[in-house]
Amino acid sequence: MMEDVATSSTASWFQATARQRVAGLLDPNSFVEFLEPSERVQSPHLQLFDLPAAFDDGVVIGCGKLHGKDVFVAAQEGQFMGGTFAEVSGAKLVGLVRAARDHKNLPQTVLLLMDSGGVRLQEGNAGELAVAELMRAIVQARCAGVAVIALVGGRAGAFGGAGLTTATCSRIAVSEQGRIAVSGPEVIETNKGVEEFDASDKALVWSTDGGKTRRLLGGADAFAEDSMEAFRTVAKTLMAKVPVLDLTTMRAEHERLAARQERLGACDDAVSMWRVLGIEAPETIRDMNSKDFTALANSMKESNHDAR
Repeated sequence: MMEDVATSSTASWFQATARQRVAGLLDPNSFVEFLEPSERVQSPHLQLFDLPAAFDDGVVIGCGKLHGKDVFVAAQEGQFMGGTFAEVSGAKLVGLVRAARDHKNLPQTVLLLMDSGGVRLQEGNAGELAVAELMRAIVQARCAGVAVIALVGGRAGAFGGAGLTTATCSRIAVSEQGRIAVSGPEVIETNKGVEEFDASDKALVWSTDGGKTRRLLGGADAFAEDSMEAFRTVAKTLMAKVPVLDLTTMRAEHERLAARQERLGACDDAVSMWRVLGIEAPETIRDMNSKDFTALANSMKESNHDAR
C-alpha cells in the first residue's frame, strides 16, 4: 500500500505527505492526533473563493513518541495550497506550542515538520497574524524550557512566514531538498525580474536556498538524507542538546550573524561564500554525497549554531 511504502525507513521525506512523515518519524503506533479528520475542522473562507477545503486545513497536529520520548508534533501539508498559514491551520500550530509552554506535565519537545510557501493569500491578514502568534509562542515556549525543533525537507520548503518561524526554533534540521528563505524564488522574480533571480533555474534555487547552503552558512544545525530514518536520527540527536534561550544566547547570536554578514556580505553566489569559508574545491559541494557533506559541515565552526 502507498502508506506502507511511504513510511518505510528508506522512503523519501520529500515525496511523502504530512501524515506519512508523521507516521515515519514517530515510533510505530504512538501517534495520537488532535482534531482528527472526522471533526472536519476546515477553513471557513475558501468557499468564498470557490476553492476546495481540506478536512484538516493542511496541518496535522498531535502527540507521540520518538525513540521512546514523548513529543508534540505538527506537520504542514505542502501539497494543499502550498502548506500555507491561515486562520485554522495557524491556530492549530499556535495552540500546540502554547500547550507545551503552559503545561509542564505535557511533552516539553515540539517537532515542527515545516513544508510551506508562507501565508495563504486568500486569508492574508489571518495568515500574517498566525505567523506572528506562532513565532511569539515559540519564543515563549523556549524561554519556558521547551525544545522546538524544525525539520525541513518537503516539496514546498520553508519560505515566507515558514522561513521566519523556522529561524525562531531551538534547532533546525534540513535535507538537501529542503529550502529555507524569507522570499521564495517566484516572489523575487515577480517583483524584481528574472535578471535578479530566475526561478526556473533549479540549480540556482537550490544553491541559494537549499539545504547544503543553509547548513554551511549556519542557517541549520544538522543535515539529513532524504529518508524517514535519517530525519528520525537527526531529530533524536538535536533533542539531546537544546540551548537555553536567554539574553546571553540572543546577544551571542546577534554577534554571530553580524560577523557572518561582515565576512560574506560581498559574495554574490553560494560558491563564492563557500570559498570564503575556506572550503577547498567549493564547486564540488553540489555533487558531494550526504556522508561526506555531513562530515565537512560538522567540521566547520561557522556551521554550528553554538549561540542558538
